Amino acid sequence: MIERHTARDRGVSITVTHVLTIGITTILIAGLLTSAGTMLETETERSTEASLETIGERMADEIGNVDQIAATSTDNVTITTDHPRTVANSRYTVELGEDCEAPLLDGSTDCLILTASNTNVVVHVPIETEEDIDYGSSARGGTIEIVYDGSDISIRSWS
Repeated sequence: MIERHTARDRGVSITVTHVLTIGITTILIAGLLTSAGTMLETETERSTEASLETIGERMADEIGNVDQIAATSTDNVTITTDHPRTVANSRYTVELGEDCEAPLLDGSTDCLILTASNTNVVVHVPIETEEDIDYGSSARGGTIEIVYDGSDISIRSWS
């Protein structure tokens, strides 16, 4: 014997199917948005780190140049360098550090410490100088002066 389905049973089936489809679609879209946001944050941190490493390497070379000039002269030396004001849409600061402990640094090496303000990215770039360093001197990203004043090397924001 064949049973007859009433129209009301079919209406419930279609409604349940639509609700389930909308629910599953909403969950899938929310998952995609969450993973895309996490991926974007990770890529921003990687970009910031790479940019800070590049800036740090350039500054380490510039500090080395000031050190070489200071070693062969008794004059004061000032080099003004231009660097980006921001990296990955984040301001940053550069500081001269003493005996830095960081990945690939053993705690007995002086370094530049570059810190981005909008992310948790900190980069350490080793430096070696014959002249003394004014540890703790710092500058904001942008135009930076590297100064040897007859006694030590320091950095400062150009004003």
